[in-house]
Amino acid sequence: MTRFVSRISCLVVILLQGCGGPPAENKTPPQPEQTKSQPAPGAYRIYVTNENSGDVSVIDSATNTVIATVPVGKRPRGIHASPDGKTIYVALSGSPIAGPGVDESKLPPPDKKADGIGVFDVAQNKLVKVLASGSDPEEFSLSQDGSLLYISNEDTAGTTIVDHAKGEIIASLKVGEEPEGVETSPDGKFVYVTSENDGAISVIDTANRKVIKNFKVGLRPRKVAFLPDGSKAYVTRENDGAVSTIDVSKHQPSGSIQLGKAGEIRPMGVIVSKDGKQAYVSTGRSKKVFVLDTATDKVTGSFEVGERPWGIALSPDGKFLYTANGPSNDVSVVDLATQMVVARIKVGERPWGVITVEP
Repeated sequence: MTRFVSRISCLVVILLQGCGGPPAENKTPPQPEQTKSQPAPGAYRIYVTNENSGDVSVIDSATNTVIATVPVGKRPRGIHASPDGKTIYVALSGSPIAGPGVDESKLPPPDKKADGIGVFDVAQNKLVKVLASGSDPEEFSLSQDGSLLYISNEDTAGTTIVDHAKGEIIASLKVGEEPEGVETSPDGKFVYVTSENDGAISVIDTANRKVIKNFKVGLRPRKVAFLPDGSKAYVTRENDGAVSTIDVSKHQPSGSIQLGKAGEIRPMGVIVSKDGKQAYVSTGRSKKVFVLDTATDKVTGSFEVGERPWGIALSPDGKFLYTANGPSNDVSVVDLATQMVVARIKVGERPWGVITVEP
């Protein structure tokens, strides 16, 4: 009887232990590790202007997903953040979309009431007001302290200076025809404004609020980016397939970097890394981003990112690059360590500008 009970007890133990195996452990399934091509959770957000749908896409960098789409007004294009990252400004325009050489007399009349600079509150995640901006604003730059906005007025060959705290236009300056790119020097003393039609740069003295010089750079200059120390600037020249280097101390060109054959390579946006060692150039219909070594002003590489990349931005840590791809309505995420696209994020219609903002 004792032997029988012992056998029954053994059988029960075996069944409870999973047929003779060791006791089962209550383990949590292994979780996938964050990949090297993924920013840390909540690190920063990406903001994208969508020209055709009239809104701004807000992207979580940790998941590369759109977490909000916020209506802002007609034709949002240029986009920049205040120095503290609490406010985002967006250029809005009621002028109809028109490419180079279009007969403007056949276009719909512009809606001047829609022109302005939208003020987007990051904490509230919404547009809170629209500032007067002058006619047809496309791009702009902030003063060093963020108190003033310098705005290109494409259809009037002007630059408007706005005090955003007062919500007032404090100056209007004449620059070259079809102004577009606007950039403030790191020391805040000068603002460069490109003129697509004149192939030139207008230099604004910020202290006196006057244009102190105009100089030629080449065909259809688009954007400007300064080195962090302010010694040199880069200007993209769409119709030359090249980038001009500028000696800022003299406000004159110091060289030219040919990216490819004119007409095949169309330099558009340009941005410089925080350490000033690289410049990145988007090339529109060429689908590529080119990498420049700023010490030698040589092309060190290029990579394809998507359909007609225009706006371009870097993550705060400099590890990722973002491009706004107009025709495909998406944003490419590039891991700069491998120079490969690691994500394509669907946004609104015809994305134009892109920036990154830390919380």
